[in-house]
Order: sequence, then structure tokens, then C-alpha cells
Amino acid sequence: MPPVKHGTRWTREELILAFNLYCQIPFGSIHSGNPRIVDLADMLGRSPHSISLRLSNYASHDPALRARGVRGMTGGGKEVAAIWAEFAHDPEALAFESESILASRLGRPLAEFAEIRPEDIPATLQGAEREALVRVRVNQQFFRKRILSAYDFRCCVTGLAVRDLLVASHIVPWAQDPANRLNPRNGLCLNALHDRAFDRGLMWIGESFTVHISPDILSLADADRMTREWMARFDGRPLLLPRHFAPDPALLRRHAERAMRAS
Repeated sequence: MPPVKHGTRWTREELILAFNLYCQIPFGSIHSGNPRIVDLADMLGRSPHSISLRLSNYASHDPALRARGVRGMTGGGKEVAAIWAEFAHDPEALAFESESILASRLGRPLAEFAEIRPEDIPATLQGAEREALVRVRVNQQFFRKRILSAYDFRCCVTGLAVRDLLVASHIVPWAQDPANRLNPRNGLCLNALHDRAFDRGLMWIGESFTVHISPDILSLADADRMTREWMARFDGRPLLLPRHFAPDPALLRRHAERAMRAS
């Protein structure tokens, strides 16, 4: 661990690493006892109190919190505002840069850090095409961490909390809406089965954040009675909403309209 810095100006790299962490822990977890804050403090040679203050500074600029009337701690000045402005202008670029810096600091290959399996990258891809695909996979992993953290690692339909079974689902798919690819309000934390149902239009979220199961599932024959009854348990239930980054109703409507047309 490097010696603790006192009164030292934050570098751009340090600011980006702090922003990366801010995007991945709930607002209520910003305190000097949080193990992830302690780990970043050790990495940067700063105190946990200093890291938690910087994250609170980011919270004061967070448009999602401002919309809810929640305010973080003002401070950080132009440096913090500049990072938020960069993210607003090109979220994919800053997300990728932040993950790349973190992987480097940890001494891990970027692909391994982003949990990219060798089979995810075709051996035939080389040069710019390979770099572009790695970039997409890294940013998708950033999105996954951001969404699962926002929902406290619980499926928002069932409450299931087995992390290996959770998926960060895009409400409007990655390929269809580039502007919302990394928007946390375009995400839901779902278990793998409900993620597939949501993706295939067999489930959608209606008004007042209510879960709706497709008639195609609810009318399954008795041969599939267990599937029908299990899925029907969640029809009409309220979504388990996060305290931070509640899903955007407009994006949910877009998904619901497409799903209902297909039913």
C-alpha cells in the first residue's frame, strides 16, 4: 500500500477510479467502513474518509439523485463536475476507461477482469474488430455491476439473491438504443429465467411498476402446469424497486408495448 496522501490534489486517474466505485455501490453504502471504499483507499494511498467524501461529492452531481431531491455533499469543484460531464457526453468511453484503469491497477488482463471468456471472442477477430468487441463486453460488465448493485443483488421480480443466477437486463436492448446502453434506469436485475421471459416478451412491467406475465404462459396446458403456476405467482405483483436508479417508465412502456403486440 502506498503512503497515505494528505492534502494532495487528486489526479484524473484517481477521480475516474472513484467515479467507477460510485457507480457500483448504493448511495446508502457510502461510508468509510465500507470494505470496497477501504480497498480503493488502500489502492490510492488515501484514507477511507477521503474516498467516502469524494463519492459523496459525486452524489451531489448525480442527476438521478437530484430528481429524487436527494443531495450528496457538495465539494470537489470543477474536477468532480468535469468527470460527470464526460460521462454524460460519452458514457461508454468513460466506463471503458475506468474499467481499464482498474484492471491495470490490479495487475489483471482487461478481458479477465471483465470476465470475458475466450469463447466470447472469436479467434478470427483481430485488430480493430477484436478491440471493438472487447470494448462492448467490458462496458456490458460495467453495466451489470451497476445494475446488480443498485438492486442490492436481488431479482426485482422474485427476490432471489443468488448472484450467479442474476442478470442485468436491458429494458430496451443494447443494439436498439445506443444512448441508453449504460443508463442504469434502462436496467432491471432479474434471475436468468425471468430475464429470458422479459427478453422474449413473455413478461413485461406495466403501470405502477406491476409485473405482467404473457397470456401465452398463463394459458399453458396442464402438461406444463408447474411452469404455468410458478410464473403465475408473480403476475400482478409489484416490482421490487431499488432506492437508486428506479427503471424509467418511458423505457418500460416501450418494452411493454412491443411485448403486448407479440402476445
